[in-house]
Amino acid sequence: MSIIKSQDGVTSIKQNEVVIPDLTIKDLLSAIPAHCFKRSALRSSLYMTWDCIVIGGIYKAAMFLDTFINPESLSLPHPILYPMAHLSLWLLYAFCAGLFGTGLWVIGHECGHQAFSESKFINNSVGWVLHSALGVPYYSWRISHAKHHASAGHMTLDEVHVPQTRGQLGLPPLDPTKEDVLGSTISDDVVEELWNAAGDSPIITTLTGAAYLLLGFPGYLICNTHGQQGYPAGTNHFNPGSVIFAPHQRGAVILSNVGILLWMAGLAGSIYTFGFLTVFRLYIFPYLWVNHWVVLITFLQHTDPLLPHYRAPDFTFPRGALATLDRSLLGDCGKIMGWLGAHATHGISETHVLHHVCSKIPHYHAWEASDALRKRLAQSGVVLRGAPIGWREGYRVFKECRFVEDEGSIVFYKNGYGLAAGRPK
Repeated sequence: MSIIKSQDGVTSIKQNEVVIPDLTIKDLLSAIPAHCFKRSALRSSLYMTWDCIVIGGIYKAAMFLDTFINPESLSLPHPILYPMAHLSLWLLYAFCAGLFGTGLWVIGHECGHQAFSESKFINNSVGWVLHSALGVPYYSWRISHAKHHASAGHMTLDEVHVPQTRGQLGLPPLDPTKEDVLGSTISDDVVEELWNAAGDSPIITTLTGAAYLLLGFPGYLICNTHGQQGYPAGTNHFNPGSVIFAPHQRGAVILSNVGILLWMAGLAGSIYTFGFLTVFRLYIFPYLWVNHWVVLITFLQHTDPLLPHYRAPDFTFPRGALATLDRSLLGDCGKIMGWLGAHATHGISETHVLHHVCSKIPHYHAWEASDALRKRLAQSGVVLRGAPIGWREGYRVFKECRFVEDEGSIVFYKNGYGLAAGRPK
């Protein structure tokens, strides 16, 4: 964002013009090779098995290496270094196990989209087991997630990562005589007023972002944190009578709750048998990493200063599907880490635009399908590639995407100064 301060007390920026696509779903799907739509239970099961094998291997390696962290096997210059070495080993274990655990989460997510196989029974059975084992109410979240796909980028119908408006944050009302509704110019006195109301210090932004990454997904499931603002207070994914669900879906919500109760019973039994610290080290810590990756990935897929959000009548399904970004998970840490992030999580970050265009395409075909889709989008001047996913990018986006205006059928995020990096073309 290039900021220019003028002589007459007005701050202005040079905005990026963002192409608002006018494509049909037929335009998009016709660009994808036909074989990419084929689903294989065997091939999907092999990826799921591989994830389990890798996680088991990570556990075995950590247990094996842990036996050597003692004075008899390893000479360290100070006794305090031995507990630090133990801690470092298990921190690395949690990171790696959590990364591949996110891969299992992604496969469960594909089951919810019926992309695991041609069989609905197999899809839902595998998805229920995988997501229940990761603390996710399978059917309940599948229902709300389907609504998200149907209305991605819609200000009043989308389910998650819905921008807060100026009015919802209680910010000073828009004064057209002092600021442009599109966020290109704003008087300095309004800048100061908005920053005092909406701006955060780096420390507050960091702490708020960290809490969001660790607790955002459970918070969304339990109390609709960062969900659709139009839902009544108390909306959650565990109440069969919640506004999220239709009456005929209540049985599925109850079955999801059974899965969560079994998960909680398994955790309680494990803690009773092996002790809290052991269960925390082996399962809960990697589980927190899974939640972290799910929130960070989905947040950055759907949030950026250059991504539009829509209100009626300018919303269409193709526009919503294309209000997302492909990003490289861990790509900011180098090519090897970028490959590891994509491999461990089955390309969920790198092929997300394609996933919103057609969610039934399995991840092993998504790479080829994404390449074909990008070529078609490029013909219309649409490029949907964002910076790599990592904490640095998360901090930048969290800081730059503060609110959108209460009016307008195509809106872009504004930062704490009331300036928007993008405008519709």
